[in-house]
Amino acid sequence: MRTPFIWDNYSDQPHVIQDKAYKKQMKKKHSFDYIKLGITTAFVFPFATLAMKLFKPTTPKGSDIYGMGVNLDKGDIQVELIEELGVKNLLIRLPLSDIQNIQKYYDFALKFIQNDKKSIVINILQDREHIDDLELLKKDISIIFNTFKTITNEFQIGNAINRTKWGFFSIGEYLKFYKCLQDIRDTSYSDIKLIGPSVIDFEYYYTVRALFNGYDIKYDKLSSLLYVDRRGSPYNTQMGIFDTANKIDLLYAMTRLSPKTKSDDIYITEVNWPLSNTAPYAPTSEKECVGYDEYAKYMVEYYDIAKKSGKISKVFWHQLVAPGYGLVDNRDGKIIKTKAFYEFKKMVQNG
Repeated sequence: MRTPFIWDNYSDQPHVIQDKAYKKQMKKKHSFDYIKLGITTAFVFPFATLAMKLFKPTTPKGSDIYGMGVNLDKGDIQVELIEELGVKNLLIRLPLSDIQNIQKYYDFALKFIQNDKKSIVINILQDREHIDDLELLKKDISIIFNTFKTITNEFQIGNAINRTKWGFFSIGEYLKFYKCLQDIRDTSYSDIKLIGPSVIDFEYYYTVRALFNGYDIKYDKLSSLLYVDRRGSPYNTQMGIFDTANKIDLLYAMTRLSPKTKSDDIYITEVNWPLSNTAPYAPTSEKECVGYDEYAKYMVEYYDIAKKSGKISKVFWHQLVAPGYGLVDNRDGKIIKTKAFYEFKKMVQNG
């Protein structure tokens, strides 16, 4: 990634942008898009909230809800660990900033399906260079689609698009980005499914803007990085009533109401809790971290809530190997499986 976007190898995400003048300048440049966001939210959010208990799934989801994020930089040990877990749904990150190493990502993905059939989602991570240069984006996306089309037809477009440290400074920028990929798909790769908009956290005003707009786009499936209360149980609430179950209900209602969705399939493509005493690997401060027992408990509760809703097709845990928030700690070259690893295995086995 190019300055001022700097990757943090400990927490597997970009650092917060330190150049405040640049950040302010870019937000000012996109100020009109924030006005659109505000107006759209004012109309859609109250209506969707009132309607969130009215929409029932057309067909119950969640029969194969368990998914896991695996990363190239965490090594081949993940192949063995995935086999032990028995999980069939994988999400693999592919940064556009590392497009020159695309063959390594393909070879990595191939290792998971050599002995057993898996469903793979490729998560295309945006960078500022490809947001600014749509011709470059067209070229590299064509390479990605052509490379992976033999092992998957599902691609998540973008990640945490409402966080400026990830590259986008407005939802309008994301919509142009997505439209560029959709045009390539429609022209040359009709079997590919595009998944978006990949908003992180309970910031549904960004989701509203991504789902209700004048752009000529359609999401084949909807993705959300639906984190809950960082300091506690998924049964905790925000804004008075929004626990995880109600957040899912609202997200589903917006999916059904939106003219931009082709189906009511929803993938939660990232969720976890940060682990205590793992700095600098934890993605948050120690204040938000939880112990290993709590982590395992909250994970099981989260999956239980999502599955019982009947509205979520897949939940991809983020991620398999990560000392600060994953199921396996690999510090000092040792592989340590946490309590949550075995709880995840048990959930998969029990269906």
